[in-house]
Amino acid sequence: MNKTLKIATRQSPLALWQAQHVKSRLEKIYPNLTVILVKMTTKGDQILNSSLSKIGGKGLFIKELEVSIMKGISDIAVHSMKDVPCEIPQEFELGAILKCENPFDAFVSNHFSSIDDLPKNAKVGTCSMRRIVQLKVIRPDLQIIDLRGNVNTRLKKLDDGEFDAIILACAGLIRLGFGNRIKQQIPESQNLPAVGQGAIGIEIRENDTEILELIRPLIDIETSYRVIAERAMNTRLEGGCSVPVAGFATINNKKITLTGLVGNVDTGVILKEKIFGHVSQAKILGIELANKLILLGAKDILKD
Repeated sequence: MNKTLKIATRQSPLALWQAQHVKSRLEKIYPNLTVILVKMTTKGDQILNSSLSKIGGKGLFIKELEVSIMKGISDIAVHSMKDVPCEIPQEFELGAILKCENPFDAFVSNHFSSIDDLPKNAKVGTCSMRRIVQLKVIRPDLQIIDLRGNVNTRLKKLDDGEFDAIILACAGLIRLGFGNRIKQQIPESQNLPAVGQGAIGIEIRENDTEILELIRPLIDIETSYRVIAERAMNTRLEGGCSVPVAGFATINNKKITLTGLVGNVDTGVILKEKIFGHVSQAKILGIELANKLILLGAKDILKD
């Protein structure tokens, strides 16, 4: 094979790590393939003075990358799966989902070892509605302050003393070599992860069979089932990426366990349900779990 493949990517350190990871793996599989990174700045990267829920959600991180593919500037785009909206434009599809890194959230602090260890009224930084609603349940006394920016920027704000602690994804910290900053891997019981957290996805033009065949060796089957179940739940809930929805699937011996959560930041109400089944039913299970949550009142919470 003698071919050039162009990957659209954001310019944040984590996005570049992910794109470089895909580039390295493809070049190892195809020694004659040349992979070029097309580095871009998205609207989500540019607007840092407002929470994502107010400016349009995490889809703002991928729109420019999709335009790049449509114009032929790039062939594929590499995303964090938790940044990919439930519904992607019909001109595109997810061609591959790679093996998941640690999917949990991380408690990061220079002075305290865990959420429970924080003093009363401590300042905690996060911009995630999902994290906020779950933090308020276990520590209603905390001051939760909006925190935007890439991983390096957020760590610097912590180190500058703006926060007593911040909450980040374990996967991003590990991938960027900051695994030693994780003071506590927050357990699922305290903080259910985001849909698709820790997984990398490759977006391509719809029905681009040549590209599909090219990236097929990167697909991780187990992670794909997990993400399919989580995203099916989120799609049925019409939850988007900037509302208090969490979804986390695990697989053991081809049996999938999916846990879903919907919360109301203002009232503190949280709905949480679980479902089990065979991996081949991943999408159906996601929809069924969403229906369970809807019966409990999830739609009303999300409207609020």
